[in-house]
Amino acid sequence: MATYIDASELLSGTSITGFLERLGHRPVRQSGNEDFYLSMLREERTASLCVNEGLSVWFDHGGPNASGIRGGNLIDLAISYWHPISYSDALYKIKEVMGNVIQTGASVSMKNQERKRLPVKLPHYKIEAIKPLGKNPAITSYLQGRGIWGMADHGQIQELYYFVRDDKGVQKDFFAAGWQNENGGWEVRNKYFQGCLGHKGLTYIEGDDDRLVIFEGYMDYLSWKYENEDCYPSVIVLNSLSLLPAGINRARKFEYIETYFDRDKAGLKATLDFKEALPMAKDCSRVFFGFKDYNEKLMSDLKFLRDGFSVQELGSVNEVCQPKR
Repeated sequence: MATYIDASELLSGTSITGFLERLGHRPVRQSGNEDFYLSMLREERTASLCVNEGLSVWFDHGGPNASGIRGGNLIDLAISYWHPISYSDALYKIKEVMGNVIQTGASVSMKNQERKRLPVKLPHYKIEAIKPLGKNPAITSYLQGRGIWGMADHGQIQELYYFVRDDKGVQKDFFAAGWQNENGGWEVRNKYFQGCLGHKGLTYIEGDDDRLVIFEGYMDYLSWKYENEDCYPSVIVLNSLSLLPAGINRARKFEYIETYFDRDKAGLKATLDFKEALPMAKDCSRVFFGFKDYNEKLMSDLKFLRDGFSVQELGSVNEVCQPKR
């Protein structure tokens, strides 16, 4: 019988840079507290895959790869690196690569105790201000460009102003649209970056007790809400495919479930895994057939409208998978 692997323990006890070094990848350059690698997920000549070890996240600035995942935590990286691979298999592969280097159980506790005796360092990031939408033209323009500006207030998106300070004390200031996940972390998005400040977590919006809609990303949820403004099912946004098992567990209590995962290899695999666990779930990704995700489809629809097409010419495909009202 396979040994159970605790994903949270694996994440807390394994560094992304240490994992990559075991696989034979080392950073080409460093900038502050960020390490830049030649992407091991695709061919490239300029180092664009960035690892922020302080935040335990990575992001590939160079573009999409076969998995469709462009950033996240260690497990997201493993899923991308060994694509196609399941979430649970990725955990075993990480453990296999790292061997006894992983800090687990008592060793993690001891490590934390030792850290408490060290001088307290400034946090890698600090949120300076949280403001309502409409204050920053760049954030407003970004959300308008994604087609979900009208839903953003409803979706509890706010303007987040924060800075990241490296070990030399150099401070870099940033701003982004952000929303808080259920673990207290902030999911942040702007034109140039998507990531998380703090702990990754699901976004859960309480609604109908027996109906659930579930999405990979928050922009996709707001795109769905744009077309279903009067529907009030419960909502789960994964914020990362690495949280699919948590999403499945949360969804078990619902009788009627619709999934709207991306129509790329990673999203289609997630749909199959979800339906294997909860066979009653209905795959509704055909609503945006021909597009990667719901938001891409919405942006295309809105462009059609701006270019003078009528609503009727967009078709009635959006009625295929709407929850009962």
